[in-house]
Amino acid sequence: MKVQKVRAPENDKITWLVLGDDYLPIEPIQEYLSYLNNLEKSPNTIRSYAYHLKLYWQYLEESKLDWDRVNVIELAEFIHWLRSPTGNVVSLQEVEAKRTEATVNVILTSVCMLYDFHEKTGKVSEIPLYRSQVMPGKRYKGFLHHVTKSKPLRTRLLKLKQPKLQPKTVTSEEFQKLVEACHRIRDKFLLCLLYESGMRIGQALGLRHEDIQSWDNLIKIVPRNNNENEARAKSTSPYEIDVSKDLMGLYSQYLENEFMEVLQDDFSDYVFVNLWDGKIGSPMTYSNVMALFCRLKRKTGIAVTPHKLRHSHATELIREGMGMAYVQKRLGHASIQTTIDTYVHVSNEDMKVAYQEYLNQRDFQDETTTDST
Repeated sequence: MKVQKVRAPENDKITWLVLGDDYLPIEPIQEYLSYLNNLEKSPNTIRSYAYHLKLYWQYLEESKLDWDRVNVIELAEFIHWLRSPTGNVVSLQEVEAKRTEATVNVILTSVCMLYDFHEKTGKVSEIPLYRSQVMPGKRYKGFLHHVTKSKPLRTRLLKLKQPKLQPKTVTSEEFQKLVEACHRIRDKFLLCLLYESGMRIGQALGLRHEDIQSWDNLIKIVPRNNNENEARAKSTSPYEIDVSKDLMGLYSQYLENEFMEVLQDDFSDYVFVNLWDGKIGSPMTYSNVMALFCRLKRKTGIAVTPHKLRHSHATELIREGMGMAYVQKRLGHASIQTTIDTYVHVSNEDMKVAYQEYLNQRDFQDETTTDST
């Protein structure tokens, strides 16, 4: 069983298949992936679903289960199968789980959505993945509470409780070391762009020169589904990001000293392109970027990813007191709740600083009171 990348000849679009041991697509999975493809979901999203559902089908085959006749106990055993590093072998010693709670929940979501799709098409009867319950009493009641209070809601039966983890970030000192380790202006500009704007790497790789308004220190995020390097912006709505003059100055240096010098008349619409390796002038890919970050790790010893720089930017904005609604818009989140759930966290260092400020304020008030008496 394997996941196979394919390119549709009629439109040159990338999609994914899950092939069985007979090298034929597994029909229930393929129907669902085709449905996602028709909805124009990102190839990366379809790829993730393909790998998750491949795992589920492996479990079904090992357990000799029919995919359309599973029960809640067998689905719960799938969780154990995902978490157990020794398979069906019982270990007498405590061992670390093979996959985190968050990873297991993502895989379970893929499985649930597969069954939701086939239940709606009539391929399977209702699978016991959910329970219906009337919302319990709570202090906060929404504006339309009187409309929905008697309606049962479906909640997932199978879901692991995830520990609350703080987003991984880099310090300003670590980031400076990473920038200094870059020998090319293009690479410095890419790092600074991600760190200062909070862009996703797909958005950066899909940037065109027309998206950058250097005279206004503004970058437009424009979703495109036809990028040559398969980069995706994820967000479906365009939005704008204000940046600093220093970042725009770095962009100008990159254009003058590297981009135009190497490409000359063979101009590219893409901002980030291969200038020294690979096909010169072609847009950089995800693998090109990850190779860059691996080189930086070897030079500096600092492990960093594009998304880590995004987390660093958002965390810094919130610590400096920027309103959550502004942070949401800058990051391109569809919901402010996503921003709150991801970035509103208090580290031990934050607590130490806040408590020291409290002590300083208290001492100041005591001194003021003493002087007045």
